[in-house]
Amino acid sequence: MLCRDDLRNYQEHCVQHILKNKNCALFLDMGTGKTISTLTALDHLLNKSLDVDKPLIIAPKLVANVTWQDEIAKWAHTRKLKLVKILGNKKERLAALKRKGDLYITNRENVPWLVAHYGLGFPFDMVVIDELSSFKNKDSVRFNALSSVKPRIKRMVGLTGTPAPNSLLDLWSQMFLLDEGKRLGETYGGFRTRYFRKDEYTDRYDVLLDPDDPNTEPGTRYYEQKIFNKISDICISLKKEDWLELPELITTDHDARLSEAEYAQYKEFEKERVLEIADETLTAVNMGALVNKLLQFANGAVYNESEEEGSYTEVHRVKIDMLGEILEEAHGKPMLVTYQFKHDVERIKKYLKEFKPMHTHDFTPSRMIYDWNNKKIPVLLGHPRSMGHGLNMQFGSNLITRFGLGWSLEENDQVIARIHRHGVEEAVLHKRIVANSTWERKVIERMTTKSKTQNALMTAVKALIKEHQQ
Repeated sequence: MLCRDDLRNYQEHCVQHILKNKNCALFLDMGTGKTISTLTALDHLLNKSLDVDKPLIIAPKLVANVTWQDEIAKWAHTRKLKLVKILGNKKERLAALKRKGDLYITNRENVPWLVAHYGLGFPFDMVVIDELSSFKNKDSVRFNALSSVKPRIKRMVGLTGTPAPNSLLDLWSQMFLLDEGKRLGETYGGFRTRYFRKDEYTDRYDVLLDPDDPNTEPGTRYYEQKIFNKISDICISLKKEDWLELPELITTDHDARLSEAEYAQYKEFEKERVLEIADETLTAVNMGALVNKLLQFANGAVYNESEEEGSYTEVHRVKIDMLGEILEEAHGKPMLVTYQFKHDVERIKKYLKEFKPMHTHDFTPSRMIYDWNNKKIPVLLGHPRSMGHGLNMQFGSNLITRFGLGWSLEENDQVIARIHRHGVEEAVLHKRIVANSTWERKVIERMTTKSKTQNALMTAVKALIKEHQQ
C-alpha cells in the first residue's frame, strides 16, 4: 500500500499547485501520475482545509468506470474516499445522485444531462476535468453546458497531456472554462484575431509570424510564447522524460509487401478515387473519405457502399499474415493489437483464432484491465480511441502491435502510454505493420513531423491529384 510519502517531488508540486490556485490546469505527460496528484489535493480540500464540499470528476467513460477507483484504492491516504459513479442509464444515474459520497464521477457525455437535471441548483462546488482537451470544441454541447454553470463552481482543475492536439486555437475553450476569458479573451473570435492568421490555401489558422522577422515560419516564436505567458500562472507542464526513468521505447516498422498484382489493384483503386473528387471543391469531408478508403485497402479489406451495412470485400491478407508471424515470435506473451476498422477485428479473429484474440468489447472495463494486467488475455484487440486516456496496462505485457494506422497523433501517443509508463519493467516493443508504398507511409511521415492533420491531408491529396492527372 502506497502512502503520500511515496509521491514523487513533481507530484507533490502538482498537489500544491492545485491547492494554491482555485482554477488551474496540469499539462502532464501520460504516465506521470496526474490522477494521484489530484486525489491527494482533493483529500486535503475535503478533509483538512474543508474548502470544498462536493467535488465532481468528469472523465472518459472507461476511465470514469475503472481508473479513478483503482487509484483511490492503491494509496493509503486516499482509500477512505468514497467515490460515487454517475454512470449507466438514466435510472442508474438518478439513483447514484441520491447516494452520499466524498467524490462523484461521470463521463463527459453525461455533462449536458447533469447540468440540465440540476439547472441553477448545480450542487458541485469543485469540478475536475480529466482530459481537459476533450472540451476544446467551443461549439460542443458539453462545453456550453459546463460553461453555463461555471459561476457556481468554486474550484476547477483541468488535466491533460495534450492541451493543443491540433492547434493552439484549441486552448481558448479550455482556458475559458477555468477563468471565463480572463487570460485569452472572452470570445474565441477575438483570441483568433489577436494571435493567428489564416492560410489562404488551406483555410487553416496558424500562429502569427514573429513581428521582428516576417520571413520566419509560423508557430514557434513571439505570438506562441505570448499565449503561453498568458496562461503560465495557472498552468504547469511536465514531461515524463524529465522526471521518470522509463525503459526504452523501441518502435519498428514491419513492411507488409503487397504482391505486384495487389499493388496494381491498389494503385488503380487510388486513381479512381482521386479522379472522382478532382473536379470537386476539395474539402476535409471528401479528403477524409478518400484517405479512409485507401487506408482500408492497405489493411486488406474495403467496406462496400451499395450492399448491407458493415459488409466488406477482402482484397489481400498480407497484413493478417504478418500479424500472425509477429504473434508467433512472441511465443505466447500477451500482446496489445490496435486496429482502425471493424472489419480488421473480424478478419483477425477469423484467420488468427489459434492465438485466441479478444476484443475490448468482450469484457467489462474493470475485468479487462484486471485480466490484462494478470496476463490472462493472450491477444487484446482495441481501437486507439477506446484504449486511450488513463488506463494502466503496464503490468500485462510490453508488446504493442499496430495492425492499422490513423492520423491522430494524440491517439497514437495515448495508446503507447497505456504500457510505456511508470511500472513497466522491460523495454516497450512498439511494432507498426505498414503496407508498402501506400497511404500508410504518409501517415508515418505525419507522425514523424507532427504536422497538423488537415494541412498534411491537403498537401498530400493535392499532390496525388496532380500525379494522376498528368
